[in-house]
Formats: sequence, structure tokens, C-alpha cells
Amino acid sequence: MTTSRRRPRGEGCIFQFRTKAGAERFGYKHTVLAADGRRRQVLRRRDENGQPWLTRQDAANALREAIVKACKGSWIEPSRQPVGEYLETWLSGLRLAPSTMASYRKNVRLHIQPYIGAMALASLTSARLTALYRELETSGRRDQKGERTGLPLSPRTVRYIHTIISAALDAAVQDEAPLLERNPAVKAKPPTVKEAKSPEMHPWDASQLGAFLDWSADKSPLHAPWHVLAMTGMRRGELLALRWRDVDLDAGTISIRRSVGVVKTKGQPEQITEGGTKTCRPRVIDIDPATVAVLRTWKSERGALALQLARGGSVVFGNREGSFRHPETFSKLFGKAQERCARTLGTDALPRIRLHDLRHTHATLLLRDRESPNVVSERLGHASVAVTLSIYNHVLPGDQKAAAARFAALVRGAGA
Repeated sequence: MTTSRRRPRGEGCIFQFRTKAGAERFGYKHTVLAADGRRRQVLRRRDENGQPWLTRQDAANALREAIVKACKGSWIEPSRQPVGEYLETWLSGLRLAPSTMASYRKNVRLHIQPYIGAMALASLTSARLTALYRELETSGRRDQKGERTGLPLSPRTVRYIHTIISAALDAAVQDEAPLLERNPAVKAKPPTVKEAKSPEMHPWDASQLGAFLDWSADKSPLHAPWHVLAMTGMRRGELLALRWRDVDLDAGTISIRRSVGVVKTKGQPEQITEGGTKTCRPRVIDIDPATVAVLRTWKSERGALALQLARGGSVVFGNREGSFRHPETFSKLFGKAQERCARTLGTDALPRIRLHDLRHTHATLLLRDRESPNVVSERLGHASVAVTLSIYNHVLPGDQKAAAARFAALVRGAGA
């Protein structure tokens, strides 16, 4: 006669259950020794990605893996902390630029908290995050008040939201007292890099840029900043952060060390803040004699308004009080200047572009004229020449006929 033996403690068991729809599913339960020395019962009906186990064997395999982790001491007690509460704690500990922090908080408040903020951190799965991304892409946009508009977010914005979520959950995994065993964002499926590409650029050609600058030289009080942007390829924030001590008119160089941006935080007034460049690396670029002359004239005009506006520490393209111009207002002024110019030259002669397209115009014209991508990358302040090539590869001149002829000549020479 045989006697049944009690299953050893911690070995666990498989159980079968039915869903509300009547489908058969399997789960497991076992006990673990928690960090406080107490035993906890762990019960699971789904895997780490939120998928159910359809067979007993699948659940048994998962149980074995869980027991091995428990024996190795790598089991982490599931955190019941709400996702929104955790994100607030995580944000409070970040050391990022004010503009980046404001952007993170805005996206958490509008596009993460309303959808998954109430969920327990441990309940968050890759499938749930993927569903969130799809919802945001179809109808998830909210206005500044948090009201849902029914409009979609761009793939680029959704991928940015994924970046925020991924960083936050990775911190939960890496914490000294881990809140998560794994980061569910790793296997989530946000929009691809290709889908999240930057808005299409619309640079002017050389004659269009020349026509606009000829018009603005006589008609626009902001000719100098338009001219400098076009002739240097600087970013808007870099131009507005320039001080006269950064400009060496005798040497014909500009040192780009800082950038300004707008910080928008709910419940607080907008702030224009000064920080480092996008790559956090200063650079020095050369300027042509005509641009030097434009800057000399501009400096003389600023000094005529007030002597302090032309001193070394003063902002080159500041307002009449010497403060930074509002970047977004500055962009709008460029749009209005284009409208006035188009009325003179004709809409067909001057297609409408964004202010940032002056930077693209600078790069495109140089590359099409066979300037070295390394030089263009240095002028634009990209992190590497690879970034420049990835953005402007489509405008790089190709000499397919010459290449085909050279290859044919090599083949003929080898057979001779």
C-alpha cells in the first residue's frame, strides 16, 4: 500500500480555472521567503507580458522558472504602488534641464497618468503599454486642460512618451530595493524609428534665400538675425542665447556655448531659461565677411539705443530691454516677414518655410555643393557626422554615371 507524500514547501502547484467567457486557462501558486523574513504566497494567472497560459505544461514551465528565481533570492515582491504615484516620485528625483523636465511632466500629466496612472506598478505589462501607444496614436491627444480631444498624437510624440516610460520603469528595476523584476517597456511596441521620423524639411534654394535676404535687408528690422541664422545654420535657441563676447568680429568667428528655451509648467507662468547646447558641447564656427558686416551694423544700432546693449555680456539679439526674446514669438515674426516678402515677390517665388528650415537650407546648400559632411556637421553642432548623414543623406550629390563608368573600366581592365 502506498501513501501520498505531502508536497514539499515552496514547490508550488498548478491550478485550472475558467474565464468568464468559459475558456480553460491555467495558473500557478507557490510560496517565497520575502525580504522581511515572512513567507508570501505568489499566485499567477498570466505571464510577465500579460498573456494567459493555455496549457498545464506552459504554467508548469513558468512555475519552475519562478521557483528557481525564489531559490536564488532574485524574487521581487510585486509593487502595488500606482504607476502615477511612482512616476511623480521618479520625476522629483531627476536632474535634467528645466525645459526637459517641463516636457516630461507635461507628457506624464496629459498622456500617461489619465490612462495607466491608477494601475499597480506590478500589473503593468508590455501588452498594456503597446495598447496605450496605439490608443494615443489614434485618438489619445489631450489639450492643456487635460480634456480629451479625440485627435491623434504623432508617432514621434508617442515614441517620446515610450522613452519616458521606459526610463522610469528601468529605474524601478535598478532601484536599491527593486520595485519591478523586469521592465515591461522593453518588449512593448511603440512607433518605429522610421514612423517617428522628424517632420519633412522644406529648404529654400540659393536664389530663394538670396531673394528673401535682399528683401529683408531693406524691409525687415530683424534682417540681422535672419541673415545670421541662414549663414551659420545655428539652432533658434543658440542664436537667441548669443552674447557679444561670443562674437569675434575681427577674427570672423562665433562661439556657440548656450541655448535658450521656453519652460511651460502647469499652474506657473512661462519661463525663458538659458542652458547648454543640444549636445552640451560648445563649438566655434567661421562667418563670412558679409555676415561680419551685418553684425557690425547691428551692434552699432544696438549701441545707439543704449550703450549697455552693445557690451560684451549683453544679448546680441535681445529685445529693447536687453532680455532674451521669446523663441516662439521669434518664429512667428519670421512667418510674418515671409508673408510681407511674398506680397512683394509673389508666393510662387518664395514658398513658405519654418524658421528651423533656415538651418536645413544652410546644410542642404553646402552638401549639394559638395562640402564635406564633416564640416557641415561641425557647423550644425551635431553629435557626430553620422547624425548629419542620416538627416541629409537624400540631398548628398551622387555621381552614378561616373561610378558606373569607373566600374566598367575596372572590369574591362581586369579582362585585358
